[in-house]
Amino acid sequence: MSEKSYSDLKENGQKGISHKSEKNGGWIGITDKYWMSALIPDQSKIFKFTYRYIKNTGSFQTDFLGELQVLEPNSEINVTSRVFNGAKKLNLLDQYEKELNIEHFDLAIDFGWFYFLTKPFFYALNWANDILGNFGLAILAITVIVKLVFFPLANKSYKSMARMRILSPQLQQLKERFGNDRQRMNQEMMALYKREKVNPAAGCLPILVQIPVFFALYKVLFVSIEMRQAPFFGWVKDLSVADPTSIFNLFGLLPYSTNFLPDFLNLGVWPILMGITMVLQQKLNPKPPDPVQAKIFAWMPIVFTFLLATFPAGLVIYWTWNNLLSIAQQWVIMNKMNKDSK
Repeated sequence: MSEKSYSDLKENGQKGISHKSEKNGGWIGITDKYWMSALIPDQSKIFKFTYRYIKNTGSFQTDFLGELQVLEPNSEINVTSRVFNGAKKLNLLDQYEKELNIEHFDLAIDFGWFYFLTKPFFYALNWANDILGNFGLAILAITVIVKLVFFPLANKSYKSMARMRILSPQLQQLKERFGNDRQRMNQEMMALYKREKVNPAAGCLPILVQIPVFFALYKVLFVSIEMRQAPFFGWVKDLSVADPTSIFNLFGLLPYSTNFLPDFLNLGVWPILMGITMVLQQKLNPKPPDPVQAKIFAWMPIVFTFLLATFPAGLVIYWTWNNLLSIAQQWVIMNKMNKDSK
């Protein structure tokens, strides 16, 4: 499959260069995020495809040319070509790909490098939406399912973090005792971790699990027309765009617009809730022994609150809900271990 951006075509078109390819079957088209016009020749024959930028008219053009056909007297040749014009709905593209044997027709949707994960994730969301009748609820449901799948891994991680919290007084003693000898302090800390069977890196596992889900959901929200203008509840009318509320007009209570502010300053309700859940989650985690690392962790909720203010609301809702589930799981584990240690 060959893909060219509009900027590349325009740059080469200015030089009079067009792009050509030849293959058996396939398709060629012009597309944006949600819509596409595509030419689909007979999939059993070889065609030459051309796509170019026309400098004089400032337009883009795609076309194809079939092989030369020799028509005998009193005979006929039938060649069927098709045109697709419309929304890039995944189930529709998959249907055409299967029925007409169109190679990679689903790649008209830019699922990115994580295609192998993003496409199944979309179908999982669509399945949950068919049951619940709301893509926002579907996001919450899929988050719970992902949590259940990785529950044993997360449980092990949170238990290790709970033990780390119990060891905090001993770690502080080591810091006070060997504060001037960093190498000795690290050796003693590693010995303590080994003796108590604690993995200091275990807290990273839940975050690592969350990263591919985060990117898959971001891509689905960004490129899927099914998510376009998909509402949640209350003020969220479109899960694919940022939370429309802003703290600078008291979330709509004051009668003026905040569109003049940079996007990252328009902190909506959901980004703020997400930041609060990050703070609560950090309260349950053991404090890093390194002061520099501790300061970085302390700033993370603030940084992510401003960063995610510009992200699709559906993604922020996912992150907030995921944090709440993690907090509940971690709190139960820590309470149990605190009781067992007494």
